[in-house]
Amino acid sequence: MTQRFVAGLVQMTAGTEIEENVRVASQLIREAKGKGAQLVVTPENTTQIEPDKARVLAETQPEETHPAIPPFRALAQELNVWLLIGSLTVKASDAKCWNRSYLFAPDGSIAARYDKIHMFDVQVGDGQSYRESSTFEPGRQAVMADLPWARLGMTICYDIRFPYLYRALAQGGAEVLTAPAAFTEVTGQAHWHVLQRARAIETGCYVLSAAQCGTHARGRRTFGHSVIVAPWGEVLADGGTEPGVVTHEIDLAAVASARHRIPALTHDRPVEAPVVANALRLAGE
Repeated sequence: MTQRFVAGLVQMTAGTEIEENVRVASQLIREAKGKGAQLVVTPENTTQIEPDKARVLAETQPEETHPAIPPFRALAQELNVWLLIGSLTVKASDAKCWNRSYLFAPDGSIAARYDKIHMFDVQVGDGQSYRESSTFEPGRQAVMADLPWARLGMTICYDIRFPYLYRALAQGGAEVLTAPAAFTEVTGQAHWHVLQRARAIETGCYVLSAAQCGTHARGRRTFGHSVIVAPWGEVLADGGTEPGVVTHEIDLAAVASARHRIPALTHDRPVEAPVVANALRLAGE
């Protein structure tokens, strides 16, 4: 099995209309293929960033009738690429949706699905309130898939702040991790690169994070800077702040090297519940 392949990340500024976002994303996916990408990753919310939750719930379709799935399936098959759509909004019930990542194989089949586990319920100080759990049902299952070159672990955006998920994926055999995102400008400036590099270093994995960028409906701003991070923590490619595509060769030998140098994935130790030292001291008196 070959140990090298080219990954491409799509960076875009999604609007509120699904058809237009599919068109833009498809154009950028073609560009990535033209640059040699064999695995193409798009951002979270590839086909819609819509602040009106009522509209989201009213218009979102289940997987069987979702308007974005057929064109992306066809595109993966036409271009003969592995295509990871960072996430689509998929109807789960009358009251909730899934924030779901799809991996399409080169034959157009759906190779894997992953529902975002951690909900972005925060107030970051950018004038907007984020309550993802009011619209989305959290996932419960970590997901991996085997590519021709490596085992892939799938995550989405806010998941990046929960290291145990990435450790579980790496210990399950993942060598490449995807974290497509729509990071806010405020949190991106403060934390984006640190978090991406930390997850790579902790796991000895490549991290591929395609991102939304620019200004969306109602003034929401996302950070951009789609990144490909090596297992030793180097940023190999950075998409900056404008829509476009970045690519880089992935060499799986770097995963083996990083894990050989620091085999932290094999050094887990059981830890008992923390105690307060002062309470122990006082009890001893």
